[in-house]
Amino acid sequence: MTTKLKYLISVSLKRKIKTKWFFIVNALLLVLIAGLINIDSVIKAFGGDFNEKQVIYVIDNSTKAYEVFKQQNDTYSSLLNSDEGTGYVIKKTNKDYKKVIEDNEKAWVLIFENDETNILKARLISDGFINTMDYSKIYSIINNTKSAIALTETKVSHEDLAKLSTPIDIEREVLDESKKSEDESMQMIMSTVFPIFILPFFALTIFLVQMIGAEVNDEKTTRGMEIIISNVSPKIHLLSKVIASNLFVIIQGGLFIVFGAIGILLRSLLGTGSVMEMGGLDIGKTLTQLVNSDLGSQLVYIIPLALVMMVLTFVAYSLLAGVLASMTTNIEDFQQLQTPVMIISVLGYYLAIMAGLFEGSLFIKILAFVPFISAILAPSLLVLGQLSIFEFTMAIVIVVFVIFLLVKYGFKIYKQGILNYSSKDLWKKMFKAVKS
Repeated sequence: MTTKLKYLISVSLKRKIKTKWFFIVNALLLVLIAGLINIDSVIKAFGGDFNEKQVIYVIDNSTKAYEVFKQQNDTYSSLLNSDEGTGYVIKKTNKDYKKVIEDNEKAWVLIFENDETNILKARLISDGFINTMDYSKIYSIINNTKSAIALTETKVSHEDLAKLSTPIDIEREVLDESKKSEDESMQMIMSTVFPIFILPFFALTIFLVQMIGAEVNDEKTTRGMEIIISNVSPKIHLLSKVIASNLFVIIQGGLFIVFGAIGILLRSLLGTGSVMEMGGLDIGKTLTQLVNSDLGSQLVYIIPLALVMMVLTFVAYSLLAGVLASMTTNIEDFQQLQTPVMIISVLGYYLAIMAGLFEGSLFIKILAFVPFISAILAPSLLVLGQLSIFEFTMAIVIVVFVIFLLVKYGFKIYKQGILNYSSKDLWKKMFKAVKS
């Protein structure tokens, strides 16, 4: 039995790995992942530059707005707490705005005029559209400029004006003794970043279900299933599919890591700086703060538990996919049958993304214990502190119990459906198999 199982696993793995499509797809993935890690170099190669600051030419017909606007831009930069600041270079000009745009299409022109009713009015001119984030920043700076000028005209002293313009220093205090205020920002960052890390798991899960369904239906369509089942039991056949598919998914996940490492190595060879400095973000500093925080120490057991949950969920998905595939007679029927499974997986991923917005929601917490969703949602809630280690362990136990049910009853359904080429009364036969 063991020899036959090993043989079937070997054959199934070779069918997946020793194909030209496996190498073509992974070559494309290598290019894609390495390209994303070096996206700034790619953009620069085509004429773009992440570090290029937006130039704003100011035509000050009010004779009082330019210096204040420049000062407010600096103040706004300090609020952003970024080395790049707002990312704007402010320059004064007396040229006509059409001439300015003609000389530099990428430049923006800001025209200030006096206004008897509202003190100041502004006109922002650009050759193309301005994105929402930039427009929001410019809008805030212009309004702050107007407020500063209004205060100056009401004879407010420079000292008082400086006090009004200085950003307030907020001292954060958390009353819960089990939580530290300095860990709050780390938790916010992790709630944003964690869904990105579980994206490969989500993609591999979908691939796993489709792969098993396609392979089983291919063997049924070509009638090769009859030859296989005449030599091995349906139980061994399903186990071989589950083990081979999970091994393949683990290998593919390992290749993702290798591709990422190659991208980082390529980045260092190109001399574009560490991956920690991408996009002007101080990722290195953030990681240091994370390691030194309480959340960093919690990741020591959160990551292993999440990996255990993911591997068990892979097994559950593959068992379910195999059972569902045995009940269908072609790949089209299986695709219809797998749709609810895919919807459940997508639901779990989107809930993991939005979990931080619904803190304390009992509904989302209950869904964290639902198998097939828990592998994505439960780790996110654990990172956010909305789920305890005990509760996470209970979610793992539930997944193990579901695997037990799939093994106990799934094998019976698989045995009945694997050689059935007719959908007539198939569900009745399935229920009969479960009852027996």
